[in-house]
Amino acid sequence: MKKFSLLLGLILVTSGVAFAGTTSFTPLNFDESNAVKSPVTTTSKTVSGVEGKGTDLLDPAQVTGGAKMQDAILQIDNAQVELRNKLLNYKAHYAEIDSKYETTKAQRKAAKKQIKAAERKIKNLDKAKKKIRKNFERRENI
Repeated sequence: MKKFSLLLGLILVTSGVAFAGTTSFTPLNFDESNAVKSPVTTTSKTVSGVEGKGTDLLDPAQVTGGAKMQDAILQIDNAQVELRNKLLNYKAHYAEIDSKYETTKAQRKAAKKQIKAAERKIKNLDKAKKKIRKNFERRENI
């Protein structure tokens, strides 16, 4: 019962944290007319007769890192795919070896039982021979 209550408490705490990150705060009494507005001032400076751009967009080649960066990422992806394929091959080989091992282990166990059974039979026959010899010796001595 104690474990259950601890588990329930842990779930409640973690669920509160999980839901807190996804919800956003929206006040109920939000009025746009009362919001403080700061005056928007735009200044454009001219440097030697050339106006500066307000929004400089980057060249797509600069954003993605260029062709060399993409080639490097592709090479890494290809190497990762090759390693995953090797891993699958290793796992398949391991499974094959493991099945052989289990089969060999079972065969060894069965052979060991056969050996023990044969040794018991030999011991029993030896005991029977000794008893028979003792009986013959007794009969000859009488």
